[in-house]
Amino acid sequence: MLLVLGYRVDTVDSGEAALDYVRTNDVDLLLLEMIMPPGMNGRETYEVVSRIQPGQKAVITSGFSETEEVNMAQRTGAGGLLKKPYAIDKLGQALRSALVKPSDAA
Repeated sequence: MLLVLGYRVDTVDSGEAALDYVRTNDVDLLLLEMIMPPGMNGRETYEVVSRIQPGQKAVITSGFSETEEVNMAQRTGAGGLLKKPYAIDKLGQALRSALVKPSDAA
């Protein structure tokens, strides 16, 4: 879906791999699954990424309802929650919303 929407996509298979990736690559936006066993979850990943890349934009995805973990990630600076299953239009809307700079929204 991301490719169809026109985004360039790089993927990693864990929160730990995401940390390694953002240390050496510029990332416009992270799309983070909230539950990523057996390692770090989406909130934990975002908190560490935010220390590596302050202000990093992110959208959280989950097949579950909003939880305190999601709320904590959002308080840290992550964008909205995209609940699964989602359609391409909802994904596109969430990504565009997260990528808008505050000065662009005025």
